[in-house]
Amino acid sequence: MTQRVRCFLKNGISLSLAALLLRTVSVSFGAYVSGRIGAEGMGLYSLIMSVYTLAVTFATSGVQLATTRLVSEALGRGEPEGARAALRTALGYATVCGAIASLLLAVFAPVIGRVWLGDARTLPALRLLSLALLPVALSSVFSGYFTAVRRPSRTAAVSIAEQATRILLTVYLLTALLPSGLGYACLALVGGSALAEVLSAVTLGLLFLLDRRTLGHGRRAPAPVRGLLHITLPIAASSYIRSGLVSLEHILIPRALARGGGSREEALSAYGVLSGMALPIALYPMAVVSSFAGLLLPELAEGAAREDSRGNATICERSLAAALWFGMAVGGVLAAFAVPLAEAVYGVREAGYYLALLAPVIPVMYLDHVTDVALKGLGRQVYAMAVNILDSVGSILLVLLLLPRMGAVGYVAVIALAEVFNFAASIAGLRASLAFRFPFLRGAVYPAASILMSVTLVRRLLPVTGVPSLILAMAVAVLLYLLLLFTLLFFDGRARARAHRPLDKRTDNGYNRCSMGRNV
Repeated sequence: MTQRVRCFLKNGISLSLAALLLRTVSVSFGAYVSGRIGAEGMGLYSLIMSVYTLAVTFATSGVQLATTRLVSEALGRGEPEGARAALRTALGYATVCGAIASLLLAVFAPVIGRVWLGDARTLPALRLLSLALLPVALSSVFSGYFTAVRRPSRTAAVSIAEQATRILLTVYLLTALLPSGLGYACLALVGGSALAEVLSAVTLGLLFLLDRRTLGHGRRAPAPVRGLLHITLPIAASSYIRSGLVSLEHILIPRALARGGGSREEALSAYGVLSGMALPIALYPMAVVSSFAGLLLPELAEGAAREDSRGNATICERSLAAALWFGMAVGGVLAAFAVPLAEAVYGVREAGYYLALLAPVIPVMYLDHVTDVALKGLGRQVYAMAVNILDSVGSILLVLLLLPRMGAVGYVAVIALAEVFNFAASIAGLRASLAFRFPFLRGAVYPAASILMSVTLVRRLLPVTGVPSLILAMAVAVLLYLLLLFTLLFFDGRARARAHRPLDKRTDNGYNRCSMGRNV
């Protein structure tokens, strides 16, 4: 195992552990919050955060990816002065974008709250969130830098501290403000998040100032403004449109649900159960995929700078296979234990039904995420932009078409159809950019058969009667899946080795004599 591979695995594992810890805390805290503010409050909070996500997109405008790529490419060429110039340019760009986004959200909060969201209770929360946008933009530059120099553990450590700070502040504020109503409860939730974002940006900034000394103090290279804009403008345009469409989609979901015959409160409750309970559990294991996928970007960018297409093809082949193996395990286990898991986490059986419907889509979600990162690492961000925009437009149309007729189940169908389309289009673009082959039998058939057999056996042999038995059953299912999968892969490898083994002289001569005899 080379030093580069060891570094990749070490960083990936450390990031995954940190991300899983954060997701565990986040899901647990979400269960606490949902118990305090109810399904309607979760729906209202989800609407606010959909607008905040759009505002963050404007504030960052693709700067994290641009920082990672420019710094990685400069270091890959052995030009630390180019990396320093890229960082200066990225910080200036982030400052401008973050300040503009903060001003726009503060000024247009009344229009967004009353007209777009249709609920004046969201106004104080939106105004407060505007203060966090500039720190978030600067944090994106710092995170992109640490990813580029293969020291993402610093970002992970700060993220853990940020999550702890957010929880402490939110619990304190929620206890103080919840008696005043749901609007104040949402203000408490976003207030804790905003303060934690500011403290996180300050901490990352200090770590960045200490770490960037490793780049030296040589000659001052010209600012790569054109290179930065070449990366950020397509990503920013894509992100603006995509985030705007996603925010519109989330705004339309409660309205489309209400058009099916229920009240707005019932629609917000159904939306809160799906988006605030079922989806966080489904996306919980995504922390592992995201951690490793984020490390692929500098690897592929450096490979592209060296014109190492064969090396990049190997990286993509192995990454997609690993994502599918992992996604099959997660999807199978969640499909088998969705209802008891949702009851154990939230005490809401309905969330388990939605989770079971989402489970078959999880492998596609993971594959799509890895494919999207690979496209951006290879410089195909414009293509990824087009795919994501088409995905969002289609999702909005499906929301308007399916939700009034099918209710919240229709939104699960929207997610499934959008993910399948996005992955199909993304993998087609990746195949056009890079000549690689995906081993369908080893990558898809074996893991699918293994997870099906494992969860079927466990469900029959280990009844779930409580939280301890649930944890045991899920752990046994995963271990059995790994045992079956690697057994199939082992025997498949042996069979392939025998099929490609060259004939020895004795066998070869015997074959010739038999051939000659038959010919005679």
